[in-house]
Amino acid sequence: MARLAALVSVGVLPAACASAPPATFNLDSAASGFSAKQARRGQIAIAAPTALPPVDSNRIVVRVGEDQIALLTGAAWADQLPALLQAKLIATFQNASLIRAVVAPGMSADYELRSQIRRFEYVAGRGAVFVEISAQIVGGAGRIVAGKIFSATAPAPANDGATIVAALNAATAEVMRQIVRWTAPQI
Repeated sequence: MARLAALVSVGVLPAACASAPPATFNLDSAASGFSAKQARRGQIAIAAPTALPPVDSNRIVVRVGEDQIALLTGAAWADQLPALLQAKLIATFQNASLIRAVVAPGMSADYELRSQIRRFEYVAGRGAVFVEISAQIVGGAGRIVAGKIFSATAPAPANDGATIVAALNAATAEVMRQIVRWTAPQI
């Protein structure tokens, strides 16, 4: 009973209990705040991030315990989360103007950026969100040039969809800036 009360208090219940269509959210526009004084070089293809369910979906994940997750009721992403993150990452690289060309997979490029969404969630007990993405730069013949894990947190002072998504947008923008700043010098 206490667990049910905790889930209701953060607006989380199994999807089967939801009756109204969820509010849909998108990730904000691409991160900015880059200095374009660095030389533009190389071409990179940005692959769609991989993720395990339920992150690989349009649902917003809520961590309710160390090993327990739930889905936020009344809120969903406008598309599958990996597709939204790929679009935001491409736009962030383009806005940074630190690499000569940023393309989608399948186009000719010197390198490919592959990533995995490790965490993308609201942590109910902390009133904060946590975003963690692992990235690898892959060169010719599939050779891994470099890899790194990037993470950021942001406060989510209320547990409603709009507040949680705003916090996820802030943390995601920080992770995107970290990825671009790390990738550009290696291309």
